Amino acid sequence: MRTLFARDPLANPEPLIRRVYAFAAYRLGDGPDAEDVTSEVFERALRYRATYDRSKGEPVAWLLGIARRCTSAALAARADNPATVDDSPEIETPGFEEDSVRRLSIAAAVAQLAEQDQELIALRFGADLTAAQMAQILGSKTNAVEVALHRALARLRSILESESDSEREQSEAHPRKPSARTGSPEHA
Repeated sequence: MRTLFARDPLANPEPLIRRVYAFAAYRLGDGPDAEDVTSEVFERALRYRATYDRSKGEPVAWLLGIARRCTSAALAARADNPATVDDSPEIETPGFEEDSVRRLSIAAAVAQLAEQDQELIALRFGADLTAAQMAQILGSKTNAVEVALHRALARLRSILESESDSEREQSEAHPRKPSARTGSPEHA
């Protein structure tokens, strides 16, 4: 079986599909866009599997290189065509709202970062790669990737903290007062 993996980079596709989808979903959001990119990556990989060179890296690095290009194209297409309204039903689950708000605020903060920072964060946390694997994909040195990722995370932390501070200031400026008639809180 080991020789099969050495010859065919797609011999065990399930973990590769999960990694590629996770990267795409981190960059594009969960759903059809990430699924489309994942499909496109594997279509290209199947078409060009004979060009895969194991000496240049693991199959996941090769596939994520393809995914980076496909994701960039999807982001460019998205910029050309503004997104439509999401008509998905609301889900009532305990804790779901808080988790959703946290995820949305992190996604909004990541979107404020430079493209390179977004990609580093997606490779690290979306595709769950190590700095060495990221360096291989990016054609850089491991130490340079570690430093760049550290700085990107510091910028992300700064954005999240400034948003948290502004929300706190806004809530302090508009405290909730009890209503004279019902005793229920209302905005002042």
